[in-house]
Amino acid sequence: MPHLDFSALLQGQYLEWLQAGFLFSLQLTGLTLLLALPLAVVVALLRLAPSKAARALGFAFVEAIRNIPLLVHMLFWYFGAPELLPENIKTWLYAANIEAAAALIALTLYTAAYMAEDVRSGLRAVPEGQLQAARALGLSFLGGMRFVVLPQALRITVPPLISQTLNLWKNTSIATVIGAAELMYQAQRVETASFRGFETFAVVTVAYLGISLFITALAWGFQQRYPVRVAR
Repeated sequence: MPHLDFSALLQGQYLEWLQAGFLFSLQLTGLTLLLALPLAVVVALLRLAPSKAARALGFAFVEAIRNIPLLVHMLFWYFGAPELLPENIKTWLYAANIEAAAALIALTLYTAAYMAEDVRSGLRAVPEGQLQAARALGLSFLGGMRFVVLPQALRITVPPLISQTLNLWKNTSIATVIGAAELMYQAQRVETASFRGFETFAVVTVAYLGISLFITALAWGFQQRYPVRVAR
């Protein structure tokens, strides 16, 4: 049986690499969530808007994003999109941290497309009479959605949004293909330098599992404290 030794990974440069990757993955998850959720709400409202043009725009966004693998999104925003920019801007981007920017854009659009469908389902779960009553009181479509329907819908959509957050946390690992220094990228560096493949990826597995369970626990606690109540 091979000798397992985790001590080398829990100190010195290897530990610093893993910690840096772990923190970057958390930052990427948090920032993507902050950007994707508002975008998802906007897209969901577009999909339910009275205007046919708005509904078509929302539908096009969701279908165009969701039917392309996340890996392709990553590669497009890293290799493809910058080629459309002026040369001086492109040079500046590649000199800066374009890997992180490309990963953030790809994850934001991809996550927002899936969250938009969850939010739309939540909006449709609120009885239609709620919006009609709001319109009868003088509120516009957007006003009725903002003050009456959306607060109820977001409460309903907490479970699927938490599921999408879990997917987002795991999807950050795909950013390694464009050289973003997230957890998997740093794990590969550690494995290459230390030749401790099992130990390295065992630590990474525990890190991903730990955050996933933490997010799940937060969701369970939220559901217990704020159970879904939809007005009728």
